[in-house]
Amino acid sequence: MKFIQKTSLTLSFFLMVLIVNGQSYIGFLSDNYSGVNSVISNPANIADSRFVADVNLFGSSTLVGNDYYGVDLLKVTSSGYDISVDASTSASVNNNAFVNEDIMGPSFLISFNKNHGIALFSRVRSVVNVNDVNGENIEAIDNNDSDDFMINEDEFSVFGQAWAEFGLSYGLVLMNKAQHFLKAGASFKYLKGLGSGYVYGNNVSFNYDADGTDVGGGETAASFSSTGQITYGRFANIDNGDVDYEIPDATGFGVDVGFVYEWRPEYKNYDQDNLEDKDYNFKDKNKYYLKIGLSITDLGSINYNEGLEETFDITNSNVSELELDEADDIGSFLNNFYTLTASSNSYTTQLPMALHFSADLNLHEGLVYLNFNSDLALTKKGKEKTSSAVNLLALTPRYETKWFSCFLPVSVVEYEQFQMGLGFRYGPLYLGSGSILSSLAAANTKTTDFYAGLKVPFLHRRTEDSDNDGIKDKDDKCPNYAGPIENGGCPWTDRDVDGVPDHLDKCPNESGAVDNHGCPKP
Repeated sequence: MKFIQKTSLTLSFFLMVLIVNGQSYIGFLSDNYSGVNSVISNPANIADSRFVADVNLFGSSTLVGNDYYGVDLLKVTSSGYDISVDASTSASVNNNAFVNEDIMGPSFLISFNKNHGIALFSRVRSVVNVNDVNGENIEAIDNNDSDDFMINEDEFSVFGQAWAEFGLSYGLVLMNKAQHFLKAGASFKYLKGLGSGYVYGNNVSFNYDADGTDVGGGETAASFSSTGQITYGRFANIDNGDVDYEIPDATGFGVDVGFVYEWRPEYKNYDQDNLEDKDYNFKDKNKYYLKIGLSITDLGSINYNEGLEETFDITNSNVSELELDEADDIGSFLNNFYTLTASSNSYTTQLPMALHFSADLNLHEGLVYLNFNSDLALTKKGKEKTSSAVNLLALTPRYETKWFSCFLPVSVVEYEQFQMGLGFRYGPLYLGSGSILSSLAAANTKTTDFYAGLKVPFLHRRTEDSDNDGIKDKDDKCPNYAGPIENGGCPWTDRDVDGVPDHLDKCPNESGAVDNHGCPKP
């Protein structure tokens, strides 16, 4: 048969998840030199950044996984590897899968003074969520030698959407007092829907008979019987069979907000009294011992004005498989053989809203760090027309310098108990994976990822103050000898060595008493 095979409709979603090359920014966004990329997790990061400007040319990330099939990634691409036979399975009545892909296009970050930063960014994103599929049905089908099979589902959902977003971010310093530093930021995003589709089922039963029914002329065809309710939604042109793709009439708006607090116990090293701009001259340095970030991303929605949403009672018996194969599209088939109970010509999809928390500890001289990060979905999984983020906990030690960073993320991602990855940033190039090490070592990988990108960074220069008197060398008349700004950075002289500097000594050539203005007493 062409459309429904022994492994069932839902199996195709699991296979899709497992054969896509996964990519994700796990680990990279903890880097203080991730630049404009960090705006996607917390827009406050663009204030007081290490960059005069940062330009992202292109970046790609995808995170994929499921909780049913576990595969051996080293063997899965070989011709002899059969997922239904060789993969390990973890069947339950509510198995799940997801695809989360993010392409970051040309994006810019600019620090236009000591307390403010702005960013312009472009992204193309797609999210697919498969929730509460009965994996026991799939397992029974795989273990059944007969061509006949049956599926029973209480409730299940499959939802996917893709969209482009164009954002403007603004970050500012709220407080810079002694050892306490606080900044905030927000991103405002224009959203353009590129397509969406979903299927929701309630109390669905499906019985496939390979022997089928008599279609005349002594021939038979496979048939199926079903009961339950199906809701099928899609943007208007998804079923018309046209080769030319037209962008849907779908727009919306989104918002990200965030805060970052830094504890700077050695703030005095970056706040010397003689400096004209004080800590602004140390923009090239990370000044914190502990940095804590909190943000909420993807508050928003997209309205599909030409969307089509239909709900069917799919109770029917002995429907010939030939009718399905010959149908122009799935929508027309549903309308021809089942009862339409509700319909709508537009619908609104929700973004995968999430809460992000991070804590970054400076372990050794601004070179070695330990980062803890958590991503928590704020949208309910399986909620109609709503994308859901993936829950994640990650602990990432990293070595970080201006032009090179290395990170080793250890994380727990939803549907996977443990994963370990490796990532690098070298000048304009960044690449890595949050799961590459564990995926290559395990024979039952359920979640995997990879990311890569190219950028052009313009970093703040190091403050040159050779004598550490708080006056930059280019403004210091005595760059190798510490002195006050009133004397051009040079030390005061005391020709008669009486403890009173010459500019205060009324008798600079004759040693005298301090309490007599440097002159000898009568």
